[in-house]
Amino acid sequence: MMRGCSMVKVRSARWKKSRNLRLLEDGLTCSVYTRFPRFSSLYWFYQLTEVECVREGCQSEALRQLSGSVPEKQCFTVVFRGARKSLDLLCSCEDEAQRWVRGLLRFFSSLTLHTWIRGYLRRADQNQDGKMSYDEVKRLLQMINIDLSEQYARSLFKRCDRSGDNRLDHIEIEEFCRELLRRPELDAVFRHYSSNGCVLSTAELRDFLGDQGEDASLNHAQSLILTFELNDWAQKNQFMTQNGFTMYMLSRENDVFNPDHVRVYQDMSRPLPHYFISSSHNTYLTKDQVTGSSSTEPYIRALNQGCRCVELDCWDGDKGEPVIYHGHTLTSKVPFKEVIETIAQYAFKASPYPIILSLENHCSVEQQAVMAKHLRSILGQKLLTRPLSDQPLKALPSPEELKGRILVKGKKHTPHLSQLSKSGSSASFSSSSEDELASNNKSTPELAELVVYCRSVPFRGFESVSELQPNDMSSFSESDALRLIKDSGKLFVRHNSQQLSRIYPSGQRLQSSNYDPQEMWNGGCHMVALNFQTPGEQMDLNQGRFLSNGRCGFVLKPSFLCNPTSNFNPENTGGGPGHIPTQLTIRIISAQQLPKINTDKASSIVDPQVWVEIHGVAIDNTRDKTHRIDNNGFNPRWDCTLSFQLQVPDLALVRFVVEDHDHTAKNDFVGQFTLPFTSLRTGYRHVHLLKADGSSLSPATLFIHVKVARRGVPIKTVSERMAAAKAKA
Repeated sequence: MMRGCSMVKVRSARWKKSRNLRLLEDGLTCSVYTRFPRFSSLYWFYQLTEVECVREGCQSEALRQLSGSVPEKQCFTVVFRGARKSLDLLCSCEDEAQRWVRGLLRFFSSLTLHTWIRGYLRRADQNQDGKMSYDEVKRLLQMINIDLSEQYARSLFKRCDRSGDNRLDHIEIEEFCRELLRRPELDAVFRHYSSNGCVLSTAELRDFLGDQGEDASLNHAQSLILTFELNDWAQKNQFMTQNGFTMYMLSRENDVFNPDHVRVYQDMSRPLPHYFISSSHNTYLTKDQVTGSSSTEPYIRALNQGCRCVELDCWDGDKGEPVIYHGHTLTSKVPFKEVIETIAQYAFKASPYPIILSLENHCSVEQQAVMAKHLRSILGQKLLTRPLSDQPLKALPSPEELKGRILVKGKKHTPHLSQLSKSGSSASFSSSSEDELASNNKSTPELAELVVYCRSVPFRGFESVSELQPNDMSSFSESDALRLIKDSGKLFVRHNSQQLSRIYPSGQRLQSSNYDPQEMWNGGCHMVALNFQTPGEQMDLNQGRFLSNGRCGFVLKPSFLCNPTSNFNPENTGGGPGHIPTQLTIRIISAQQLPKINTDKASSIVDPQVWVEIHGVAIDNTRDKTHRIDNNGFNPRWDCTLSFQLQVPDLALVRFVVEDHDHTAKNDFVGQFTLPFTSLRTGYRHVHLLKADGSSLSPATLFIHVKVARRGVPIKTVSERMAAAKAKA
């Protein structure tokens, strides 16, 4: 990869250009070289840390056009995070493609703090002689976002310069970095539990684990020593050294997010209305709903994130083939057939549980028949075309019963064919306000018979709920849903305990912005559809909501949202169901390796501050912040304690946000992490921050301490219990 090789960049069957790709010496950057006949050569670069994944073969729209005309094993696609376009490449031979695919995959599996720091070291070494002068060290410090005082920086440099030649060699550079990476706050925790300050005995480690609120058994303590202790003597004698403790504390094993929730752990045998379901709106769009491009790529991204309800706006296309795009706008079009092929390929890679296709159908009779044909032929046995049982339907099936199946959401009622206009019907499979015009909506028998458990019906009011069948569901605009939650919250919760509901953004959101999904979840709404292509706080909340239960796209609602006689009212929660007064105390201790925001200015260093936000029922919504730390994004330390009183903790999300403080303008976003309160672990924990698009910001972390007390009864640590016992004696 460092030698580089010539490949063909593909944008379409007609647009193919030769490019030279090479991995640079820092091991983190790829250069793409282009030679123009009449102009000078051009280089552009991308960081491997910007890459989301690598797909082998013809798995993109552009490469699919070449399928059959080129060997598939010579092709691969580099998919970037955020809005950056994917890179579709055709290699000269299969071996070349495999070398790059394997190399990129190996990079992702081995990206560590040391890889990160090593890349910066290479870039800071301006003359590439393997040694660093003091000026080059200062350049390194600016790169990694730390503004050490001149006195301390020179003192540390001199202390590490064993040779006394005013240059740090490889070993001295490592010592310099080790000193920079030292974590005094972790050392303090270690010393608190270690009786001799050198090692933790198994008993002392078990005390620490008990204070953390996790498994403090002998077997667990011994397994941690075997996993994280690198010193042979300590491991053999069942001790944990300070280095081993640091390794453990920085690992995913000590993450703030409960590792038991990384897998599917909830009961998946309940009826579908008992779950929140990850749902996407205008799934085909890459940007806004006026001029944005339509593509199959957003479907891949949504499905890979565990999304279980995707939207398809279907219109008549050329040559008898329906297309998907945002009608009456400048958005581009993507063939319906290609979208269904993409869904068939990626449907169950991230989750085995059912997918709902929300069809908004504007097609003519003829092209509706084509849609039905494609759905059947491409999806095959995955497509649910009849009920699972011949018995009368009393409740919807469970996610477990519908594993591996694809459901169609649409109108079941089919008028006589003579009522169908040859030019088409108006949104007969609507997920928007056309539901209110159901009497004008028409669907062909071919499509109608594919609707089994998600039959779209207009909402006629709570007085008509008794007339609904279990498979009847309604769609609500965000404003209608909010009105129902505020005016009739208890009735809406009861409705949502038995009938599926889908919420969609207002048509006025031309830039594909999002509404606050938390308000809808408070009312028990299931498919709270968001524009996945638009990053921001709302998508952070969505990612946090569906982070647990193995990211499978289905999260079991609290019991008070599943009871048809529930008295839970999201607007008035005092003393009612779900009311469990809980004190949450979070001490923000420090942060590590926060990235620079203003990369245009070499001297710009982050001034970080941290917000902690609670998103839940109205009475629980609050936020608080730390003070700022000037000129230190590398290892800022706050030691700031924030406290929150929760009334309905089972619905709450906790969001950590790091900002770069600015005196003259709005603070810049640095990173965030959102998780359900029910997945939050107590004790000393690391928070692994995410970028605005939801991808990893590794190695940036927060180091925090979490304490929870329910109904005024604190969960006491070993130290507190010992102090209480001593006081009592």
